[in-house]
Amino acid sequence: MKNYISLAALAVILATSTAHAQTTVKIGVLSDMSSLYADIGGPGSISAAKLAIADFTKDHPNVKVEIVTGDHLNKPDVGTQIANQWFDVDKVDMIIDVPNSGVALAVSQVAAAKNKLFIVSGAAASDLTGPKCSANTIHWTYDTWMLANGTGTAMVKTGGDTWFFLTADYAFGHALERDTGAVVEKNVGKILGKVRHPLNTPDFSSFLLQAQTSKAKVIGLANAGGDTINSIKQASEFGIVKGGQKLAGLLVFASDVNALGLQTAQGLSLTETWYWDANDTNRNWTKR
Repeated sequence: MKNYISLAALAVILATSTAHAQTTVKIGVLSDMSSLYADIGGPGSISAAKLAIADFTKDHPNVKVEIVTGDHLNKPDVGTQIANQWFDVDKVDMIIDVPNSGVALAVSQVAAAKNKLFIVSGAAASDLTGPKCSANTIHWTYDTWMLANGTGTAMVKTGGDTWFFLTADYAFGHALERDTGAVVEKNVGKILGKVRHPLNTPDFSSFLLQAQTSKAKVIGLANAGGDTINSIKQASEFGIVKGGQKLAGLLVFASDVNALGLQTAQGLSLTETWYWDANDTNRNWTKR
């Protein structure tokens, strides 16, 4: 959740630039407040947005910045309904965050139709700036193309040349599997198979057994949040890493590692966009 400080600061600046003579800017933080992505967005995104607003208004006292918050419940129809309400009735200038690519793609369409701004940070599908690109949507922080080229390339070049994908069965997982598969094959690796699991499933046993049976050197986790945590925990119980296969976490956060514990997370490879201990600026913000 820590990377949202930069996102929120940018959101405030962009929203202000479109407000013209207005002295009040309203930003909607649309997130997963209660389910599998709440720890990487949700209340943390709201807190980070408030910190960014405090920084901005300190230097721009003539601008009042308000936030409204909503829970999209990981459902595109709910996200669409909230976005329409915010833009049409509540006079929101911009929506930010939106972890869940299916919801983000739906909200992007609403923002384009109403000529409003939408900054995506939580959702990762590269389709948002690829085939579904909109002049009103800005993709911030990471996307599946970046994650695929980071972790995928590194794993293949260090010997992980056969892959099996464990994929969340919705827009984000499909995009991450697709983009990583393309990187693996570009680097002369092979895809031995894939299996798709329901979003927010508690039981990965049958999916992990298929991955284990494939004998692939790398099991690519094309999922995130609670799904990633549960799949890694259960992979540990199956002895998959001890058996010689490697787990590639294609979207993993420091908070996930904290939830897993170091013993369970041992051997996991990942690409991180923002790390709290990377430099003095990050450490100071985290302490704050």
